[in-house]
Amino acid sequence: MSLRGDYNLAASDFSVEQDWGAYSEEEHALFRRLFERQSRLVPRYACPEWITAIAGLDAGREIPRFDVISNKLKAKTRWEIVAVPGLIPDEAFFSHLANRRFPVTVWLRKPEEFDYIVEPDVFHDFFGHVPLLFDPVYADHLHEYGKGGLKAMRLDAVKMLARLYWYTIEFGLMKTSQGVRAYGAGLISSGGELAYCVTDPAPRRLDFDLQQALRTDYQIDRYQTTYFVIDSFDQLMNDTAPDFTPIYDKLRGLPALPA
Repeated sequence: MSLRGDYNLAASDFSVEQDWGAYSEEEHALFRRLFERQSRLVPRYACPEWITAIAGLDAGREIPRFDVISNKLKAKTRWEIVAVPGLIPDEAFFSHLANRRFPVTVWLRKPEEFDYIVEPDVFHDFFGHVPLLFDPVYADHLHEYGKGGLKAMRLDAVKMLARLYWYTIEFGLMKTSQGVRAYGAGLISSGGELAYCVTDPAPRRLDFDLQQALRTDYQIDRYQTTYFVIDSFDQLMNDTAPDFTPIYDKLRGLPALPA
């Protein structure tokens, strides 16, 4: 797949300047439309932690300025967001997370991609991922994931760890007092799958199991047929705390599970 972003001005860590002044009024308006659509859905389908965080950002009027949000993040959880041209290599991605820097794509989708986009854009990255960086436990988990990613590269286990990211950070569900709710960014930013993942009877919703998640393949071009459900971010942090080295060794000889 040919990547869409402009990588010519990227630094060695693939960071770029956001150049906020280059966004057009049409792009700000499209971001606002996307934000408004999802804002009508998230009260019913998103986890309380996400809803609490987004309420304090005042980010729905225009494409956010990354430096302004980073200042708020640093004060809350010592994270910041860093502009990138799009998808970046594993080592750069893991290194940013390991240093409490979340990569956010600078470009916005086209109007005709309002309902679906193949690559993550600034709306997906910001609306889906950034709010939960204000939650201390989630933020610490993502920091540990980045460090674990660098280790997985040395152990030739990135494919397994990527499955964990998919089924938690991107498409994870959580038990709440109101029932199952979404916390994964791919769900939070989706106009269709957000309601589907919570209410549709078709997909399997499994209690989170680390080894099963590491083994389970996923689908990138359709709604998921399987979701993993955590009890809390504390559970996610605790269940992923052990050394993965023996787990990788154990799972390496087992077949992947179908999505």
